[in-house]
Amino acid sequence: MSKKLLIGFLFGVTLVFSNCSKDDDQNLDLDLQSVLEDASPNGAMASFMLPLSSDYANIPQDPNNPITTEKVTLGRLLYHETALGIDPDRMEGLKTYSCASCHFASAGFQAGRFQGIGEGGHGIGNNGQDRLRLDSYNPEELDVQPIRSPTTLNVAYQPLMLWNGQFGAGSLNEGTESEWTPGTPIETNNLGYEGVEIQAIAGLEVHRLGLDDDLLQGMGYATLFDAAFPSHSPEERYTLETAGLAIAAYERTLLANRSPFQRFLQGNSTAMTDQEKAGAIVFFGKGGCASCHNGPALNSMSFHAIGMSDLDQSAEEVFETSPDASANLGRGGFTKRVEDNYKFKTPTLYNLIDSPFYGHGASFNNIQDVVEYKNNAVAENARVPALVLSSEFRPLGLSAEEIADLTTFLQSGLRDPELLRYEPDFLLSGNCFPNNDTQSQQDLGCE
Repeated sequence: MSKKLLIGFLFGVTLVFSNCSKDDDQNLDLDLQSVLEDASPNGAMASFMLPLSSDYANIPQDPNNPITTEKVTLGRLLYHETALGIDPDRMEGLKTYSCASCHFASAGFQAGRFQGIGEGGHGIGNNGQDRLRLDSYNPEELDVQPIRSPTTLNVAYQPLMLWNGQFGAGSLNEGTESEWTPGTPIETNNLGYEGVEIQAIAGLEVHRLGLDDDLLQGMGYATLFDAAFPSHSPEERYTLETAGLAIAAYERTLLANRSPFQRFLQGNSTAMTDQEKAGAIVFFGKGGCASCHNGPALNSMSFHAIGMSDLDQSAEEVFETSPDASANLGRGGFTKRVEDNYKFKTPTLYNLIDSPFYGHGASFNNIQDVVEYKNNAVAENARVPALVLSSEFRPLGLSAEEIADLTTFLQSGLRDPELLRYEPDFLLSGNCFPNNDTQSQQDLGCE
C-alpha cells in the first residue's frame, strides 16, 4: 500500500471512530433526556433544575419570611458567627462554635463526621472528621446531634425539617399540634413558619447561641438587623426570631446549582462524563430512585423505613444517645404513631461525597455500599419490623456495571465543587469559623 493510501485509510478509520464516538455521546444524551422526561411529574427535564441562588423569585420560600438581599447578607454572617456562642455549659466553650460547626460548606453543609459536635468539640482537621470531644467536657455536657446531622444544602425544597420532620407548621404537619409540647423546641412550630425557619429559630437556643450588646452594638450587627427588618419595631428587631429568619433566608439560597448534572440541565451537554450520564440513566430509569428522590433537590417529603442501623452504640466516641432515643424512631418519634416508627425523611442527594457518613445512623461510609444495600434490599437493623419496611425498599436487580455507574453519578455528577462561594469572607467579630476553639484555629490557620 502506498504512503498516500495508508494515510487515507488511517484517516478514514479515524473519522469512523470519531463519528461513532459522537453518535454514542448523542445517543447517551438522548437516552438521559428520555428517562428524565419520563421521571418528571410534568414531562420536562427542567423540573429537576435548581434556580440560581440570586433568583429569589424562583426559590421556594416561606410567605411569612420573603427572601431579601439584606436578610441573606445578615444570615450568611450569623450562620457562621462563632461570637453567637454566648450560652455555653462551660466557659472554655464561650464563642467557639456556630451553626456551621455541624453544617459547613466544605463538608457539603453537613458535619463531616457521623455525629455533629457544637460546643465541647475541638478541631476541624480532615474536613471535620477529626473534631473530637474536648477533654475538659463530660459527654453529657457536649452539644451533639443525636443522629447524623442532615445537610442544610437545598433545604428550600424541604417544608419540614429534621429526619423526623418535626419542624414546620405547614399543612404537612397538620394533625400533630398535640406534639408541639410547651417548653420543648417543637413548641416553636406555634410561630407558624415553615420548617427551615422553625429549625433556624429553635436551633439557636437549642445549640446555646444568642445575641448580646457586644455583638449587636460593638461588632455592628445591629445595623444589618436594621436593614434586614426595617418594618419591625426596635423591641422586635434584635431577637432570636429575627436572627433565625435571616439565617433561614440565607439557607434557602444554598443550592447545588453548579454540579455537573445541573450544568447538563442548563444546556451544557459536556458537563457530565459518559459514566455519570450512564449512572443518571440508571437513577431515573431502571433503578427507580426518582420515585422518592425527585424534584430539583432530588428529595421528597415522604418518610420511609429502609432498615438502616442507628448510631453504633458500642463506639466509644458516640455521645448522648441510645437505641431507645425517640430520634431513632424517625417520624414516629415525633408523631407518636406506631405506623410512623422507623420512617425517616427522604434526603437530598447532592454533595454526599463531601461528608462520608450515610443513613440516619451513619452506618455506611461508602456511597457504593449504600447503592448495593438498596439494590439488595435486606434490612441491616434487626429492630425494624419487616412489616414496616417501605414498599420502595425492594431488590433492584442492578448489574455490577450499573451499580458502578450509579455510584459515579451520585459521587461526582451531583457534587457542586464550588460551595465555598456561600461562605462569608470574614465575620464582623474577626473570629475563626465554623469553629473558634484553639485546635480549630490551628487547623484553619487563623490563630
